[in-house]
Amino acid sequence: MVREPVTELHPEFSSPGATATDWAEAREHLERAEIYWVTTVRPDGRPHVTPLVAAWLDDALFFSTGESERKAKNLAGNPHVVMTTGCNAFREGLDLVVEGEATRVSDEATLRRVADAFVSKYDWHFDVRDGAFYEARGPVPREEGPSESRVLVYRVTPSKAFGYGRGESFSATRWRF
Repeated sequence: MVREPVTELHPEFSSPGATATDWAEAREHLERAEIYWVTTVRPDGRPHVTPLVAAWLDDALFFSTGESERKAKNLAGNPHVVMTTGCNAFREGLDLVVEGEATRVSDEATLRRVADAFVSKYDWHFDVRDGAFYEARGPVPREEGPSESRVLVYRVTPSKAFGYGRGESFSATRWRF
């Protein structure tokens, strides 16, 4: 079942006559985007931002990270994240900001579905076992062969999202879930 958020236009940050972006359009952009940026919080309170790949599935964004990476270490102490995607053109496009909590996914049925989504979207292959991903073959062949490092998977279900549309007019939309 698709969660439909409350949609609000922020006229003070929008062109006169602008309309709010429909959540269906924003969701479509989240599904199609190839690169996302995730912001996590370090133990000392400083932000950490990094690009990554993700998949939209079951009304949430799913991403993965090695268990020794900074993202995983940060999420162990603070699950709050911001994920963004969009374009870097000033006069066209739609930028999206998704706020939520990153929760670790360990059930194999969901992991298999996420792994299938990564194969379909990125041609990035993971084996699923022991509540995690193991990289079978990434998008770029590795000379040293496949990695056997454990990769954790996280789900970010939006609690709030923002969209910044550009084109004939500029719009700022907020979605509350």
